[in-house]
Amino acid sequence: MIQPYPPIGTNPFDDDKLHEECGVFGLYGHVDAAVHTALGLHALQHRGQEAAGIVSFDGVHFHSHRSLGNVGDHFSSAAVIGQLSGHAAIGHVRYSTSGETVLRNVQPLFADLAGGGLAIAHNGNITNANGLRRELEKRGSIFQSTMDTEVIVHLVATGDEVGMVGKLIAALRRLSGAYALVIQTHESLIGARDPHGVRPLVLGELDGGHILCSESCALDIIGANLVRDILPGEVVVIDGDGVRSLLPFGKGISKRFCVFEYIYFSRPDSVVEGVDVYQARKRIGAELAREHGVNADIVVPVPDSGVPGAIGFAEQADIPFDLGIIRNHYVGRTFIEPTDSIRHLGVRLKHNANRVVLSGRRVVLIDDSIVRGTTSTKIVELVRGAGATEVHMRIASPPTTHSCFYGVDTPSRDQLLAFQMDVAAMAAHIGVDSLAFISTDGMYRAMGHAGRDPSSPQFCDACFTGDYPIELTDQIGGEDIAQLSLLDEAV
Repeated sequence: MIQPYPPIGTNPFDDDKLHEECGVFGLYGHVDAAVHTALGLHALQHRGQEAAGIVSFDGVHFHSHRSLGNVGDHFSSAAVIGQLSGHAAIGHVRYSTSGETVLRNVQPLFADLAGGGLAIAHNGNITNANGLRRELEKRGSIFQSTMDTEVIVHLVATGDEVGMVGKLIAALRRLSGAYALVIQTHESLIGARDPHGVRPLVLGELDGGHILCSESCALDIIGANLVRDILPGEVVVIDGDGVRSLLPFGKGISKRFCVFEYIYFSRPDSVVEGVDVYQARKRIGAELAREHGVNADIVVPVPDSGVPGAIGFAEQADIPFDLGIIRNHYVGRTFIEPTDSIRHLGVRLKHNANRVVLSGRRVVLIDDSIVRGTTSTKIVELVRGAGATEVHMRIASPPTTHSCFYGVDTPSRDQLLAFQMDVAAMAAHIGVDSLAFISTDGMYRAMGHAGRDPSSPQFCDACFTGDYPIELTDQIGGEDIAQLSLLDEAV
């Protein structure tokens, strides 16, 4: 039985989207390492708005500042940046998929190990973290956070291998899941991707220094050059001698980069895995128009993520594009506590209908995805209230029918609208005249392939197909790690 959905609240970030866990940034060999790291994190803010942190190293000491909230809230003052001295720094922005939103879970994590200090920032999710944690606890490890990332720290700390790089590689061999890591030691900056390359990580260069970060847009903001993507399964060691590449997992492992990076997660001005994200989204929109064209007067994006797809759809369908919904970009993460009397205002805090554009017209609404359907319903109500005579919704991704366990915050499967209903029922639920999603093969065609190769898919598309490329060990085991019972921390 389908349970009724709770009314959407007035938190403007309760936008019924899939949320990427985090973004990472690391810089080695630059006098203004912390300043550039803060700017890089600012460019990656879309990947996580819950918390931000930076750890720097000056050749002798590590320095750390971590805070809940956005980058600009805490790393815009000279006093804070002045405390983060050194030629190397790593940073992290967080949207949690593992662990509570409290200060002890804010990355980068730092630990003093026998081989020296180690700071680590992680994008992704370790799917066997619970089992590894139980094993480590039995051996005497004491965990200070509720994050899967801390498992990596303890594996490195207890490793028998010689040298930090050797200990790290041994730790990575124990992991299952998706990860892009930046690690700062007293000797080097290290980057690593999981063998399937699910999560992104790129290498950049600035004034002789080297950068590791989640997306190329973080390089653009500081005027750095994009060198290349870190390869799936690659470990990159950056120190005074330059950049050294290691491939500890060998070759022949199927690449399964997350296709949702192109649909929604990455900024449209980024180049990811050699693909321009903006152009990829336009191609998806064009393919959507070829598959599911409709007689209409205007194509309207659901801002902001629907804009490139709407442009592509409009160009292919030869229907005018216009901004029928205007987004308020100046609403903070929280605005007002929801009450029954104002709860219906949730979407209107962030969106307003452009009545002149919509009134009396047949409208095609373009959005990147439908998760629970709550925001889609409110958007349709907004458009109809502005006088649209017909509302047709087109979605630039296949139906989201499965949860992600590789570093993306998704509702449980029974909360996904596409799992509960077929397309016709979803259309009635949302209140549109018609609803259509791009096909899986259409999505792959837009990405430059003939279609999806079922024997060896070119991307990770588990949220659409249920084909999980990496074993979900903890999910299969069905055991949860108890949350830590520590004192409440000031935020």
